[in-house]
Amino acid sequence: MDPPAVVLPDAQLFSRRAARLRELVVAVPALDEFLSFMARVVQAQDLVLQRDPQWRPEPGAFDLALEHGMPPLGVDALRRDLDWKHDLTALLDAIELHVGERQRPLIRDLRELSSEQLDALADDVIDVRPGSQESRGLMPLVAAALQVAWVRLARQLPRPPKRPGEESRGVCPCCGSLPVASVVHNERHRAGVRYLHCSLCATEWHLERVRCAVCNSGAKLTYLGLDDEKGKPFLPIQAEACDECHSYLKVAQRELHGRAEPIADDLASLGLDLLLAEQGAYARSGYNPLLILGD
Repeated sequence: MDPPAVVLPDAQLFSRRAARLRELVVAVPALDEFLSFMARVVQAQDLVLQRDPQWRPEPGAFDLALEHGMPPLGVDALRRDLDWKHDLTALLDAIELHVGERQRPLIRDLRELSSEQLDALADDVIDVRPGSQESRGLMPLVAAALQVAWVRLARQLPRPPKRPGEESRGVCPCCGSLPVASVVHNERHRAGVRYLHCSLCATEWHLERVRCAVCNSGAKLTYLGLDDEKGKPFLPIQAEACDECHSYLKVAQRELHGRAEPIADDLASLGLDLLLAEQGAYARSGYNPLLILGD
């Protein structure tokens, strides 16, 4: 059987991600405080995902887009409709009693922002802008609420969208956002198959292995990773670097670790990004809204 071209997120997405982050707290002690905080945020996402939204689309609202191969949950069309601010409030309520003193000012500052200020932060997240230095620490929590809103809506679609054509293979066919990374699966029906993983709605879409997600070239790819003291992969994630367009996108290898998770393992492999940035040969193409980096 052919593997599915596009796969929508399931109800266990955030619980799996939180569990993986808790594993990575132990595996990457240099980032344990950061990864522990993100595990609590993602666990809260799992709780908030179950709540009933205050806005629901009309029946059949996305049929036309699905029929014609357009992203049914396009971020530009829906960013002012989804009730992500209520999800943000619920998310802050869920984590407030379980975070350290260093993170409490973030929660307080977010609660004090006006609706217009929150919209501006959401626009920065959705449009892949780093925001101001003062607001950058708030953006991952806004992004977490946006992810909940779009994942919930993606799960309500009657069917997955079509696989994007060559001209748009690098953006999510469901919401139009950038991928955070790709993942090579180990499930029976798609073992060894690579999918790009959406940074916002967590939809996955098939992309052939050994092919650059940015320029589609497969001629000059290099795979870079972090090894432990025994020369073995430190984490089951590599940077697929392209010498044609000089970009890289990480690949989470479930063939190496069955619970490797694109967003969680991307956060834990921050050291690989720092190393590649220092070398200056490749620019990161993946976008992780839970880790907003400056210019």
